[in-house]
Amino acid sequence: MGKIFVLLGKSSSGKDAIFRNLMSDDSLGLKKVVIYTTRPMREGEKDGVQYFFSDKKGYEELLKSRKIIEERKYDTVYGEWIYFTVDDGQIDLSDGNYLIIGTIDSLMSISEYYGSESVIPILINTDDGIRLQRALKRELKQAEPKYAEMCRRFLADEEDFSEERKAMAKITRVFNNNDAIEDCINEIKDYIISNK
Repeated sequence: MGKIFVLLGKSSSGKDAIFRNLMSDDSLGLKKVVIYTTRPMREGEKDGVQYFFSDKKGYEELLKSRKIIEERKYDTVYGEWIYFTVDDGQIDLSDGNYLIIGTIDSLMSISEYYGSESVIPILINTDDGIRLQRALKRELKQAEPKYAEMCRRFLADEEDFSEERKAMAKITRVFNNNDAIEDCINEIKDYIISNK
């Protein structure tokens, strides 16, 4: 039986860069799971690559047909944004191992849906100062930077990734991404291999 590795971390902790590296390593044999979102597409993003971009009507149709495995709703300064994982045939645990970026809430919902023995959390920890610098650098590249939303996400992460919530989700292993991302990635690769 395959496993679902859920990559977790606060905003700007390096999840996307780590995800890309892990997915490009053929020796790990991981399959990508693309989640859905109703948030607007950012500069440089492509539908079906970072996310499947949906509108509210598409989300409601999937919800009505009971295809949504987990969902997260955020009241942003631009309105409600929804991120959700869909049972759309991407995951077949009889046919391999998967990697998905998620949150503690999505980790718990995916564990409930597929069974906790099939779901392995990978939590990335990054110093808050480093995260703020990365987030600002990313927003500066946008045609219309969303600084207020960047700050809202940063503050919301404190609650979302509290010690109590990590304990509730049974997250015991943390990987630090402060200095050399290569070291963090290599530790995660070893961890994935030992848990497949």
